[in-house]
Amino acid sequence: MTTLAQRSPSQTHRTLSADDIEALAVGAWILGTGGGGDPYHKLLNMRLLYEAGRSATLIDPMTLADDALVGVLSNMGAPLVGQERLADPEFALKPVRMMEEYLGRKFDAVMALEIGGGNGVHPMMVGALTGYPVVDADTMGRAYPEAQMTSVAVAGLRCYPLTMADIRDNEIIFPRAASWRWMERISRKACTEIGSVAATCKAPRTGAEVKQHGVLYSVSKAIALGTEVLRARAEHTDPIEAVLSITSGQRMFTGKIVDVERRATEGFLRGKARIEGLDAFAGKEMVVHFQNEYSVAYLDGAPVVMTPDLICLLDSVSGEGIGTDVLRFGQRVSVLALPAPSVFLSEQGLAAVGPRAFGFDLDFTSVFKENQA
Repeated sequence: MTTLAQRSPSQTHRTLSADDIEALAVGAWILGTGGGGDPYHKLLNMRLLYEAGRSATLIDPMTLADDALVGVLSNMGAPLVGQERLADPEFALKPVRMMEEYLGRKFDAVMALEIGGGNGVHPMMVGALTGYPVVDADTMGRAYPEAQMTSVAVAGLRCYPLTMADIRDNEIIFPRAASWRWMERISRKACTEIGSVAATCKAPRTGAEVKQHGVLYSVSKAIALGTEVLRARAEHTDPIEAVLSITSGQRMFTGKIVDVERRATEGFLRGKARIEGLDAFAGKEMVVHFQNEYSVAYLDGAPVVMTPDLICLLDSVSGEGIGTDVLRFGQRVSVLALPAPSVFLSEQGLAAVGPRAFGFDLDFTSVFKENQA
């Protein structure tokens, strides 16, 4: 994969094409590990913005001035609710303007909290509306459900302030919290009260913090991944193999979903899917648990892949990511494991996003030998 840093200096700030946005939506949905929100509605918004003559600019994080102010953006809430409350660029922009007013300063750039799912496309809408460049980075390298599950939280950076807005014209500012976990608890409770979906602007980051603690070039990664999947579809080759090739991932299972347990509770979508094996996996069964995102998968009762390794359920024919909110009986799926960003393989990282963070009494064991704890 070619990152912006490997391109000529004139391309470290580049306008994304409409095709780039299409590929980003595909790649981000795969990297979302079932969460981050379905990117489809945000992709539709981006198509309209591009048709209106607007565009998003992607910048190399290493070109940021150390004192640059970067807005960290995402929607917050349960993915299932996002099917009813559709994406809106003005809605995404609202907490950005709230944060700027609170700080008394404009942002120099914006970036995604998580590259996964719709939240990977989210800052593109704000960038297209405002002209702010979007940084080629995020703080997860995937999607995770809670505020303390980020690279900046693992690094111990400040968790406040945070701004939140909903479609009813409610605006909430969290000027301070005692810790990342407290910020998660307080903001999640507020989000639940206003309907389990809210647009947010997280604690702003400096350019120096992004360069040192961000998951860099994740937008380029998602675009490259989506481009390969779209190419495989166009050429009628196997998109699953295309994903495995570009990500150095592993196929863990192929099968048909035969049961889904799912409930929206406390601002999360929790549950599990049971998959009956097909082809080489005939006669076997996999159960995949999720809290917005897929967290641990068991093969015939034994844990075989777990967070922070990425667990991705893809449509076996199209290579399309499958979110936890749209799992259904009869889907033919391929379960893939992708390598985790290195920041989450540290002791602090595993404490934040390892299996015990999701309630599983398991020591992390990676599918990838080089990532063993």
